[in-house]
Amino acid sequence: MIWWWWVLPAAVALIGFVVLIRGLRALSGGKPFRGVAGALFGGGALWAASLAALFGMNLQTYERLTYERPVATLALRQLGPQYYEINLTQPTVQGQTADAGALYPVHGDDWRIEAQVLKWKPWANVMGLDSQYRLDRLSGRYRAIEQELHGERSAYDLAAASNARNGAVPFKVEAWDAIRRYRPYVDAADTLYGSAAYMPMADGARYEVWITQSGLVARPVNDVARNASAGGWTVAN
Repeated sequence: MIWWWWVLPAAVALIGFVVLIRGLRALSGGKPFRGVAGALFGGGALWAASLAALFGMNLQTYERLTYERPVATLALRQLGPQYYEINLTQPTVQGQTADAGALYPVHGDDWRIEAQVLKWKPWANVMGLDSQYRLDRLSGRYRAIEQELHGERSAYDLAAASNARNGAVPFKVEAWDAIRRYRPYVDAADTLYGSAAYMPMADGARYEVWITQSGLVARPVNDVARNASAGGWTVAN
């Protein structure tokens, strides 16, 4: 966790609180100009500090990416034709208990996982911001276009699960949207992009998903998954 996300907003909030109190005292003491100016400046500083703190809390839901690393393991169990249950687990980080995984029923021929990736500019790296990622969505994929257009779909919000896992914020300040909106003013992000990987579904298959500097990579980790990856890319009947 980056320390200055909390120290700087706390310092600004403290200054704003002191100025706000002085402004209110000035108002009660018959000094309207000084009181209004102090109240506006102090209240504005408190608001800005709160917004920065919430933005920092949201940013902490993105995992730091400094090298290639596994981000998810998927174990599949077939429930029916073109219908599977996926047990998705994410590696534990320091201070968290082991995750038993979450179950997702998925329709289709392939599973697909997506992530949001934030890559910072060198000057932001110096301030402690490494490239970061957050898993965004898990869904099913049909190989036949007609089924993709009209078949039963499955999609799950992994970002919301990540927020719950890391501690949801009481006020929604989405780092992804905020960085895009204010990029003309504070151009710290080198690029913001979405990355995805997909693989065939098969009963008993296990896959690992890795994040690299170029995006997501999916790898089979047992024979069932390897056989499905080698020969399972034909359109299902």
